[in-house]
Amino acid sequence: MRDKCGPHTAEIELTYTGAVEIADRDETEPIEVAPKDLKRQTARGAVVATAAQAGTFLLRTGSLMILARLLLKEDFGLVNMVTAFTGLLALVRDAGLSMAMVQRVSITRAQTSTLFWLNLTVGGVLALLAVAMAPVLAVFYGEPRLFWVTVALGTIPIFHGAAGQHRAMLQRNMRFAMLATIDIVSLVFSIAAGIGMAMAGYGYWALVAMTMTQPVMSIPGAWLATGWIPGMPQRRAGIRSMVVYGGAVTLNNLIAYLAYNVDKALIGRFWGAEALGIYGRVYQLINLPTENMNSTIGLVAFPAFSRVQNDPARLRNYFLRGYSLFLALVVPIAIACALFSEDIVLVFLGPKWREAATVFRLLTPTILAFAFTNPFAWLMLASGRASRCLRIGMAMTPVLVLSYALGLPHGPQGVALGFSVTMVLAVVPVLMWAKYGTAITMRDILGAARPASISIAIAVVATLALRPMVDRVEPAFVRLVTESTGLFAVYLFTLLFVMKQKSVYVELLRNIGLRVA
Repeated sequence: MRDKCGPHTAEIELTYTGAVEIADRDETEPIEVAPKDLKRQTARGAVVATAAQAGTFLLRTGSLMILARLLLKEDFGLVNMVTAFTGLLALVRDAGLSMAMVQRVSITRAQTSTLFWLNLTVGGVLALLAVAMAPVLAVFYGEPRLFWVTVALGTIPIFHGAAGQHRAMLQRNMRFAMLATIDIVSLVFSIAAGIGMAMAGYGYWALVAMTMTQPVMSIPGAWLATGWIPGMPQRRAGIRSMVVYGGAVTLNNLIAYLAYNVDKALIGRFWGAEALGIYGRVYQLINLPTENMNSTIGLVAFPAFSRVQNDPARLRNYFLRGYSLFLALVVPIAIACALFSEDIVLVFLGPKWREAATVFRLLTPTILAFAFTNPFAWLMLASGRASRCLRIGMAMTPVLVLSYALGLPHGPQGVALGFSVTMVLAVVPVLMWAKYGTAITMRDILGAARPASISIAIAVVATLALRPMVDRVEPAFVRLVTESTGLFAVYLFTLLFVMKQKSVYVELLRNIGLRVA
């Protein structure tokens, strides 16, 4: 699975539930909040988070389109060489402590303050590690320009550590609107910095600046939103269980990151910056909608599932509803990427990226596989099965690395093909392993996937039947709008009326307080 995930035998069974406010109470007094009206809070949170991610997606896509035209392929490749390493540091930046805080049944001010300082310390250590690794990366790739890029991007874990516990507080209390505001405002600043520097001729440093600006700008927002100032750390704050849980999550994240970034390191090493620029930019473009949707629904699902983890029937019901909704949103996007790859590349990246369309299409099955497997990370982590995610990641990593190696002689296209074949073959085994020990059955999974799967199949048939006429439409932007509108229109009609899902979405709207005729 791409998203952090692990089993039940000999695994770390850390079961926390609930979400709490850090109130002005005694440092050692646990504070708990009963999950009142959880269904309505979750529904509203999902809508807020989805709307925010829609805005984020538009902003990121727009910046991608602009920067692809202002910068060279080599610029993207150079930064990708470094982010393959610094992204690994990003996964360790809070040692999984934010997730542990969100999941825990109760929390004290002393524990939260201690976690804050621990997060900040970890960030500082990682920044020093980046400085130490900078010359190694420059030698490995034979590219001296990577030294200062690595040093600059290596400071990011410090900024994340300064805001980690504040953001966790907001998530615990389901203040998703505030989180969304912070993220969008900081993203706007980062995009402005990136585009401004690109227009000024700073090349790859524009990408570095854009990457660094967002976490820097999110710090004041998170601190002001919570109004919480950390106290001094305490040696006996009682955070050991959270550190153990966070360690399991972090180790799993590291394994997953290795599995899904070795491809980029290999392409950069053996095919150069331009080939990596093509592969990395295409991977970012095709994965952006799924990744945004996964983080959006996961942001809401994780605290909600954590609250009901001790009620198997309720957890099953919540998960299957969320899973069905996620697939209904992501599956048609993945299929559209496969059908309209040439036009998507032309519109979003520009004519000079035309050769990237093949890689884009070959990666589509991988994104579809992510859609079916990623949500099970929410289930396992929320129910304390972090080690199951870890074991799944450990099993998948060598297989994926082998697939990259086999495809490497054929360049980015070969790596993309090997990646997709492996992920598609792994879907069923991963699902069976992930659901083991829960109340969820394969029949449940198939039932949740059926509406989206049948609806998109019918939409694809209709799209292919009309394609000879649509192919004559010019320019590429108009053609893409025409063909995608047709695909999604047929899909939505089939989903809502043929598959009889209208009542599901009407209920969702009612839960967030909207009137539906």
